[in-house]
Amino acid sequence: LELEDLETDFAAGAPEAELAIVSDTDKVRALPVRKLNPNLPRKRIVREPSCACCPGCGGALRAMGEDSDEMLDLVAQAWQVIETVRPKYSCRTCDKIIQAPAPAKAIARGKLSYAALAHIMMAKWGYHLPYYRQIQMMAAKGVDIERSTLARSAGYAAALLDPIYNRLREIGRTRTKLHTDDTRLPILAPGTGTTHKGALWVYVADDRNSGSQEPPIAWYRATMGRAGESVMSELAGFSGTLQADGFSGYNQIYRGGAIREAACLAHLRRKIFDVHDSQPTELSTTAMAGIQAIYRIEEEIRGLPPAERLAARRRRSRPLIRALRRQLMRQANGLSRHADIAKAFAYGAKRWRAFNRFLYDGQLEPDNLIAERAIRGFTVGRRNWLFSGSFAAAERSAVVLSIIETCKLCGVDAEAYMADVTERIQNDWPASRWDELMPWNWVRREEMQLSLAA
Repeated sequence: LELEDLETDFAAGAPEAELAIVSDTDKVRALPVRKLNPNLPRKRIVREPSCACCPGCGGALRAMGEDSDEMLDLVAQAWQVIETVRPKYSCRTCDKIIQAPAPAKAIARGKLSYAALAHIMMAKWGYHLPYYRQIQMMAAKGVDIERSTLARSAGYAAALLDPIYNRLREIGRTRTKLHTDDTRLPILAPGTGTTHKGALWVYVADDRNSGSQEPPIAWYRATMGRAGESVMSELAGFSGTLQADGFSGYNQIYRGGAIREAACLAHLRRKIFDVHDSQPTELSTTAMAGIQAIYRIEEEIRGLPPAERLAARRRRSRPLIRALRRQLMRQANGLSRHADIAKAFAYGAKRWRAFNRFLYDGQLEPDNLIAERAIRGFTVGRRNWLFSGSFAAAERSAVVLSIIETCKLCGVDAEAYMADVTERIQNDWPASRWDELMPWNWVRREEMQLSLAA
């Protein structure tokens, strides 16, 4: 935040900000020319000279080229009313009345279109804007609507996405590697003025770092408590590797042997860094340097096939891991077990086999940052609304969050996706074709072939 303020002050010409003096002999890095997204809509404005002839001699002008400049503009959001008119006709012979059928609405007798409902859901769960803030923004545009109406409408629309959500969970459990993480989710206890200690779990299947062509999937689950049984019930039937943190509730999941544990090296690095940041020592400096070297190798091999990643890790990362363990164990023997750095090393020593798992499988990651990134937006947005009003509301949040996060991972516009998919589902989309509506298979209506659109 301080950096943002400094940049703003500099751009505004604050007197405290002074330009550094650069001599002619100093090398100045050329700033890259950033091009605006070519897929954005464009409005071309041509500025012709004020006169049609040469102002000096009056001669005729001929074209010799042009200079162009681009600026990013914002078209103000506008709400409009769609009036659907269905004329009635009667037969002159038999007096039969003919009229076009009414279009299917997302909500019976509702006043919000599919696009409006998708916008409200995206604002609520994608950008974490509570309903009362959305009402204020809509009122500024001349729209008068009650908060209860907004909440009920979003709930009805979210229920239409249940088939997509359930299919995401089915496909995700068929993968061979999953990332998971959790965060607290306060759930209001009616009549008590307090909240339950609920939890929101995220499960992510994303193997793009190992060159996989399988689409990434993320889904969330809300629970009334934070217990390992919640993960066991959600991952029933899953077999493979689970990358997670050191939460003790996961231990019972690994006992059967069907699910292997892969620990998070970032958690170990974070614990060592906390000690190093407050009181740096030779031991903490050595540990941080070793982990940093491992991550530099991971950055180089990101996106390669599993076999190539595995070969690089065996040749370059494994000696670093072994040297790090030997040095840590040798130097940590003289430390008190109550020392902060000793506790950080003990965290790694207890799960050292799980930390090494990525050295024997090129598909695995050294950390669980994939799941942490998927849940970070929720933890930041939680400050705006503080708690869920009920467990049903928490489950509804999990459904919409799953759709939005999967769309983000697949590079799909989540708002446009939800507007289109909810309309198709409401118009009796066949259950045998759910896979066609998955975010990675979704095609906009204007991009569909005529035969498919018909």
